[in-house]
Order: sequence, then C-alpha cells, then structure tokens
Amino acid sequence: MNIEIKDAYALIEDRIARHSIYIQGNSITGVDRIPEGFKADKTIDGTNRLVIPGLINAHTHSYMAPMRNIADDMPFMDWLLKGVTPVEDRMTGEDAYWGAMLAIAEMIRCGTTTFNDMQMHIHNTTRAAKETGMRAVICRGLVGDKYDKSDYRIREAFEEMPDGEDTDGRISFRLGPHAPYSAGFDYLRLVADIAKEKGLGIHIHLAESDTEMENLKKEHGLSAIEYADKAGCFEVPCIAAHCVKVSESDIKLMAEKNVSVVTNPASNMKLGNGFAPVPKMMEAGINVCIGTDGAASNNTLNLFHEISLLTLIHKGVNRTPVCIGAEEAMRIATVNGAKALGLHDVGEIKEGYKADLAILNIDTPSMTPRNNMLSSLVYSANGSEVDTTIVNGEILMEGRELKTMDLEKVLYNCNKMMERLCK
Repeated sequence: MNIEIKDAYALIEDRIARHSIYIQGNSITGVDRIPEGFKADKTIDGTNRLVIPGLINAHTHSYMAPMRNIADDMPFMDWLLKGVTPVEDRMTGEDAYWGAMLAIAEMIRCGTTTFNDMQMHIHNTTRAAKETGMRAVICRGLVGDKYDKSDYRIREAFEEMPDGEDTDGRISFRLGPHAPYSAGFDYLRLVADIAKEKGLGIHIHLAESDTEMENLKKEHGLSAIEYADKAGCFEVPCIAAHCVKVSESDIKLMAEKNVSVVTNPASNMKLGNGFAPVPKMMEAGINVCIGTDGAASNNTLNLFHEISLLTLIHKGVNRTPVCIGAEEAMRIATVNGAKALGLHDVGEIKEGYKADLAILNIDTPSMTPRNNMLSSLVYSANGSEVDTTIVNGEILMEGRELKTMDLEKVLYNCNKMMERLCK
C-alpha cells in the first residue's frame, strides 16, 4: 500500500516541524519529496497530528502480560519464586500465545512498534507477532548448568528460528540466557560459543538485585558484569537488561565491550531494586535503551510511562534538572533501541527506513498548548494520544481501533486463562 501522511508535525532528527511523509510498501520513500510515480492508496490528514518513530521496547516478556497484578508488593525473590514462577510453570503454549497477543495489543495502543522478547514457550510469541504485524526480536529464555550442546532448550531456540518463512524481515532472533543465577558459568559459556558460531546476539538479565550480586561475589568473587564477560557473553552483540547494581569498573567494561544496556525504571523501582546509573553509563559511551520488562513486574507495557519515569528519576537522584532531557529520552526509546537490536533501518523517520511510525492526536488536553511538543512527548503524553500505529508499512491501528486482531477475543481468553492458572 502507498500511504501519504500529509502536512503533519513530525519528529525528525530531534526536531519537530511540519512534514509530509510518503510510504511505499514497507518503507519510507519520501520526506517532503513525492517519490517519482507515487500515487497514494491512502492519505492520512496530518491536521492536529504528530508523527514519531515507533517506540522500541528493548526488554520485555510478552507472555507474562496476563500476570499483571498477581504478585505485587513482594520482595524480589519472593515475587519471582513464590508469586510468578508457580503460575508460569502451569502455563501452556496456547496460554503464552494469548499472553503475547494481549501484550502486543497494549504495545500497539501505546505506539510501540518493536519489542525484544525473552520467552519460554517456542513458536507462540513468534506466531502472535506474525499474525499481528508487529516487529519483534525473539529470544528463547535459557537456563541450565552444564556445557551440553544437546540441551533441549538450545535445540528449541533453533527450532523457533524460521527457515525462509516470509515475515518481510519483521522477526529476528537471539539467544536468551536468563541470568547468572539461573544459567551457570559453563552453560553461559556454551550459549556464548553457540551464539558466536551462529552469528547471533545475546539478551540477558544482569546485575538486577542485591541478592544476585552478593551470591556471585561470595561464590565466584565476581560482579554480574565480570561473570558474564568471563563466560563470553560480551564476545557477541549483547543486550543486558537492568544493570542496576554496577560499579565504575563494570560500566567501563561494558563500554569497552560495546554492551547495550536496557534500563527498566518501573520494574526496578517496583521490585525495590533501585535505579541503573544511566547518566554515568551514557557518559561512558554505553548505548542505553529502554524497556518495560514484563507486565508481572511493571505492571504496564506503556513506554510513554517508562520514558517519563526515566527522565524524572535521574533528575531527582542526581539533583539536577538538566539530566536526561526530552531529546535524549526520545533517542533512547527509538534510535538507541534499534542500534541495540541490530535493526539498521528502524528508529528514525528517514528515506529508506522501514515505515514504523506512531501518529499521535495532539488535539487533546494532555498535549495542549503546543509550547514545546518534544517536551510534551516525554513529560505530558500518556500513550492514549496514539491514534494510529504503522509497522512495516501496514496500519495496525487507526482511530484507536486495532486492525490485525480481535481484541475482544484476546481479553476473553486471557481472563479465562488466569481464572484457571490462579486457582
């Protein structure tokens, strides 16, 4: 489909101004320049609209969306082992599919067009992403102790990866060793070796809690960052989620090894784990992006909420109002996320880039007056302003109506699922 977005405000290269955007197939082929021979199949009136690059959720667990609010106000390890894990263990693959569908519905409605998912039930997140048109990086969560190439989880991870299936580049894959406390050193070494051999990246939780750090220091004399590095995780493109409990030397090591860090402000706060030192990481040259984590710990998948928290937390903690401004925050949620995921034509509104866009209705109380629309995106928007979401040139939502799924069916199945799982 050829789409013209006519005379809208648009966020391009950190500035907001009026532009017309032209989409052919899955790509942006013109910005303020009508491509030769272009004929619009659909024209979107840009009056009172603001177009932004689709947001990138660089760390989540989509299948956990139905688990929101089942284990609140609990210490981290109790939340994980007593609250979430017993329910997670009873989930079927079909449950995971409906959970992923619920997560995708929420993300689309909040302007997210790409998500990086660590999941436990193969094929089901992939199935949901294929059906709904979302862009996704799928990572099979891996836990174990031994250096054993026959491990069924690793075999499953490769079974998940399609061979020639037509997703038009929307879906890609990484290996997802869960964390140092659930994947032993030899197992991490195995995953790193396989990732290196196959040319894949790694997505891992690191330095999330005091308990994790204390145990690693006691048992191995290493921090979580040093442990992962020694195991070879940083020998391939690595996305490290959380990194709350890191030292100056940890930050230096991650910068040297080009590790991308995903900060998850709401989840880290809610579980009482603290805050990643994002300003120090950015100063060291680390590529910092942002994620929601799963809805079991957040309890939303709304990146606008996360972006606002990111800026406010670090202004408060560092006692300076000029720490992580609106421009930086939006880059963290778009350009930096794309870089972390190895998506070289996503995250910006630019000719030749994929048409992954969110269009906000700015004729709303939260976005009025238009004193500074870039600031409004970060400090005022709450996600409900998103009117239209486009991924790979396909309209997934328009006028707040989801186009690629039956939302009523998704809600029904998730409610029935949790009635069964929480008995």
